[in-house]
Amino acid sequence: MDLKHIRNFSIIAHIDHGKSTLADRMLEITHTIETRKMRDQVLDSMDLERERGITIKMQPVRMEFTPLLSEEGVGGGEKYILNLIDTPGHIDFSYEVSRALKAVEGSILLIDSTQGVQAQTLTTLAMAREGGLKIIPVLSKIDSPLSRVSEVKEEVVELLNCDPSEILLVSGRTGEGVENLLQEVVKRIPPPVSAFPPPKVGGGVGTTEGVLRALVFDFKYSNHRGVIVFVRVLDGKVGKGDTLLFAVSKEKFIALEVGTFSPEETPRDNLSAGDTGYIVTGIKKPGIASVGDTITMFKNPLPAFPGYMQPLPVVWASVFPEDADDFAELKLALGKLKLSDSAFSYEEESSGSLGKGFRCGFLGMLHLEIITERLRREFNLKLVITTPSITYEVILKNGKKEKIYSPYFFPDDGNVETVFEPWVKLKIITPVQYIGNIMQLLFDHEGEIGETENFGDPEGKRASYGAGNRNIISALMPLRELMRNFFDELKSTTSGYGSISYSIGEMREANVTRLDLLVADEIVPAFSRVVSKKRAEVEAEEAVVKLDNLLPRQMFSLKIQGKALGRIISSRTKSGMKKDVTQHMYGGDITRKMKLREKQKKGKKKMKERGRVNIPQDVFLKMMRASE
Repeated sequence: MDLKHIRNFSIIAHIDHGKSTLADRMLEITHTIETRKMRDQVLDSMDLERERGITIKMQPVRMEFTPLLSEEGVGGGEKYILNLIDTPGHIDFSYEVSRALKAVEGSILLIDSTQGVQAQTLTTLAMAREGGLKIIPVLSKIDSPLSRVSEVKEEVVELLNCDPSEILLVSGRTGEGVENLLQEVVKRIPPPVSAFPPPKVGGGVGTTEGVLRALVFDFKYSNHRGVIVFVRVLDGKVGKGDTLLFAVSKEKFIALEVGTFSPEETPRDNLSAGDTGYIVTGIKKPGIASVGDTITMFKNPLPAFPGYMQPLPVVWASVFPEDADDFAELKLALGKLKLSDSAFSYEEESSGSLGKGFRCGFLGMLHLEIITERLRREFNLKLVITTPSITYEVILKNGKKEKIYSPYFFPDDGNVETVFEPWVKLKIITPVQYIGNIMQLLFDHEGEIGETENFGDPEGKRASYGAGNRNIISALMPLRELMRNFFDELKSTTSGYGSISYSIGEMREANVTRLDLLVADEIVPAFSRVVSKKRAEVEAEEAVVKLDNLLPRQMFSLKIQGKALGRIISSRTKSGMKKDVTQHMYGGDITRKMKLREKQKKGKKKMKERGRVNIPQDVFLKMMRASE
């Protein structure tokens, strides 16, 4: 199809602003999916996405739409191809979103009319603007009784410096305004253009034979067909049987199949410049495909699309199989997950008490939860997961410098000269009445507060939760403290009205120590963590009480202790299970019962000396989650 009849766009928004629901209505209106096959969140294919109501993996879809003739003469019986990429809203996946935005010419900026502009909206919008995308502002959920259309419109006008008439109103639930939105997509978003005119290869000017440059914005893995890459073709064309090359990983492969998404995979003869689709590579080894790489012809390679980077993990956790015999199965499962998620990394490690396992790197806490949940669901594995940590740079007293990824390997205080940890730059958007609470929260989490600016109505004319009564707070904070339940505490402190976005900043000196939890006088490596020295006693007490409540009673009494700064700073004793060994007896001399009780007492003592404490899998998971 002619490039002028193609529109490539994405939907960007904060979590739970209705991206997937709006996409559902678009698929219905364009008849991409039959009504009988329609279901809620149709583009969210994973059970985990549907359960949580969030988008984890971005999903492209191709729609055919015939708009009405506009005043500018656009449409009028001519068919247009609309390529939509539904992107995740969570900050953990911001790199994937940034590459998806490189695959489109415009974006729908979707803002919930009941909540207004959120912090993550600002982050994603900044990415779209950097890419020079055409932004179409849209307010969703206008059918809700809590909708504040006029106030949120003012926020958007200030944010984008646009005319109020440019802001569209839609309801993903009822479908109101969605057809008009599709008309505006055709009208406002520019058609794709080839990045540079293709050279003369086997023909005259304008031929695309033997020329290809396609940006990889996502991929998945199939047991039968290997890695399937999702691409936006920037220049030239690609067909089945072409010999291709990954520009970054330098891997050569043959295209087994090419096609588009409707939204299921639909094979086609070829994909040409402007198209969004997929290429089946047949590759079955990890580390080859990665988001942001460029695919080009092997015989006539074009330069890679600029801006590629490998996402760096910010959160680390060690994963061990509950049964040592499952180690090989866990290794295979991690390899398969790596084939469908290039941002996830892992390497082998061993622990004296937990055996052999893997140290895994994640983009954030949500990414960690998703990977561990997929390991349990898709591969039926029983796992022990250590407390999540970040990377510390430690300078020892002997002058040696080490990078510490696991709290269990954090050196004792006596050997440490200096510790450095990463800090993050925060932006918090909140109604003004919660600023005092947030300042206290930032202080409790070692935050440094920067500038605060009014957002929406500089003169502050309104005193509601609306546009004129919100502020943006800039702050700096240790990443360690951000992971210490800061997201949940912010939501609680602001009654759900506050939102946050962050980016990784510089390394700074840290005043931290290792906290170990001992069960029956034995350190459990999975529960070790690095904490602030100021909070060591509080953290130890909280962790010991929590483990005491979670751990099932054993056959013998045992101690649960928190150790930091070279001493035990918190302790609880959990009584063992008891059985009345004399219940079957009746009458007779009391000494008979005393003998049995004495025998039981000796058995309990021997069991305490030799017995092992069984810690169920769910206890490790609940200790990892701050909300439990």
